[in-house]
Amino acid sequence: MIRTVTGKIDCIARTYIHEHIKIDLSGHKKDPDTKFDDTQQVIIELTQLKKDGISTVVDATNRGMGRDVQVLLQVAEATGLNIIASTGFYKEPFLPSYVYENSDKELQQLLQADIEVGMDGTGAKAHVLGEVGSSRDEITPVEERIFKIVAQVHAETGSPIFTHTTLGTMAKEQVDLLVSRGVDPQKILLGHMDLAAELDCLLQVADKGCYLGFDTIGKTKYQADETRAQRIRELVNRGYEDQIVLSQDLTRKSHLKVNGGIGYDHLYNNFLPRLKDAGVGQDLIDKFLISNPTRLLNI
Repeated sequence: MIRTVTGKIDCIARTYIHEHIKIDLSGHKKDPDTKFDDTQQVIIELTQLKKDGISTVVDATNRGMGRDVQVLLQVAEATGLNIIASTGFYKEPFLPSYVYENSDKELQQLLQADIEVGMDGTGAKAHVLGEVGSSRDEITPVEERIFKIVAQVHAETGSPIFTHTTLGTMAKEQVDLLVSRGVDPQKILLGHMDLAAELDCLLQVADKGCYLGFDTIGKTKYQADETRAQRIRELVNRGYEDQIVLSQDLTRKSHLKVNGGIGYDHLYNNFLPRLKDAGVGQDLIDKFLISNPTRLLNI
């Protein structure tokens, strides 16, 4: 069974694999827009998303990113969604100071307790190790250390590992690092691969057997949704349809509809029709939203 913040469930149904319900990266970004904390508006949008047909949302906000377990519980209760929580550490410079001060063993124990005991003094348990990230075009020594710690926690708990690739870079290196520490590629989701510059990069990492996150859909500043749809079709044509998962990764107040943004329903109501126009049928879309997330998460 899969662990949500309100308990365990047998079925996750249609799933957004990588979202944020509350996140605060404004301290380093110096941009108030990145303090994503309008909980009431999030509830309004996610309530409608539930009515549209999405049943489960994975919140990829971890330690140091402004994770708020009480808000996760509030949103789960208000919307009826299955909310799956995460633990881990993000990337430099968004790491809490104690990452630099504590030993590997101490950090491992913190993450393992989030999964086995509960997060932040609550009984709500994390299910995912993520989003664990690397910098653009490099994995810094501290980021590499975190990947190794997460691999050890995975060995103890079986929790899937969700990564953050900055603009799709360092994906192959992330997989190789985790696999060298004993992680099964089928337990790894490489995040933001829809931002990879070249199709060849997608094919290289798909060939390793890990999941590919097309999880920044709607962020057209970085990539056109039309390109995302074309690349999904290319992956399907090459036999990788069992490794694709979808989401939007909303992180800014300006992403919400009330502020003129695309909102949480852009993927479901705008991008999926585009996928169908690109020749990707409903059976494959069900794989991306149901079968593949279920297999990745149900450990």
